[in-house]
Amino acid sequence: MRRREGETVRPRSFEYLRPSSVKEAIGFLKDYGEEARVLAGGQSLIPIMKLRLASPHVLIDIGRIPGLSFIREEGDVLRIGAMTRHRDLEQTSLVRNRYTLLADAAHSLGDPQVRNLGTIGGSVAHADPASDWGAALLAFDTKLVIMGPKGSRTLSIDDFFREPFVTALEPTEVLTEIRIPKTAAGSGGAYLKLKRKTGDFATVAVAAQVELDGRGAIAKARIGLAAMGPTPLRARRAEEHLIGRMPSLATLAEGAKLAAEGARPTRDLRGGVEHKRAMVEVYTRRALEKAVERARR
Repeated sequence: MRRREGETVRPRSFEYLRPSSVKEAIGFLKDYGEEARVLAGGQSLIPIMKLRLASPHVLIDIGRIPGLSFIREEGDVLRIGAMTRHRDLEQTSLVRNRYTLLADAAHSLGDPQVRNLGTIGGSVAHADPASDWGAALLAFDTKLVIMGPKGSRTLSIDDFFREPFVTALEPTEVLTEIRIPKTAAGSGGAYLKLKRKTGDFATVAVAAQVELDGRGAIAKARIGLAAMGPTPLRARRAEEHLIGRMPSLATLAEGAKLAAEGARPTRDLRGGVEHKRAMVEVYTRRALEKAVERARR
């Protein structure tokens, strides 16, 4: 039936379930299959439900399951619960001091309401190609902890994103934790984002993380790109170019050029292909320069 002009679009009716444990949530997913969607912070799912771009028959709200919201270092790993709010990652001193790229990404995400309600796990699982967290986590050797009927499994972030809004999660699995290697001395990172206005998705976004050795050369480098392809991407050719070289402006500029060459932007209301490719080169160079500056502190 055609909607009348001025008529408010509302989500279709659905059943709402609120499990008290991950095990119970997985049980609901097994029971309802493809008719169900997991609700985390709701800042990605609810808007598309309002537009009826998604119409699940069942919503499984994992927002109040205990033990899924935390930020802590244990051994050589930073552990982040999937239900951790963006605002917590933006403001926690551990993240601000040692994982500056993550704090940058959290600060750039949405608006205060989205940052207060949205969760890192929900954003990652939603798998928007313009996702801030997708690009940010690709800049680290991130591992994702996934729970399902057969127990727990760990998956590299490099193997997680498959297609736009499609991940390696099985229909009966839940993302529960994100693990990032503890940053070493001489490490620095930055996340830069071009957007039209506050709260908008990225036109271009770049995450850059580097580690300098005792000589000051680049020992490790990873670069994640958002809105530059069907999924968040790594700029692997740029990374390979940077490793082992001194981080001169010329070296960083060449790395940025390689990142732009490997990007796969498409034309949309935020700009044309050549404009986006030019911007990803500019923003990659700036992100690398900022990451190196922070690594030298």
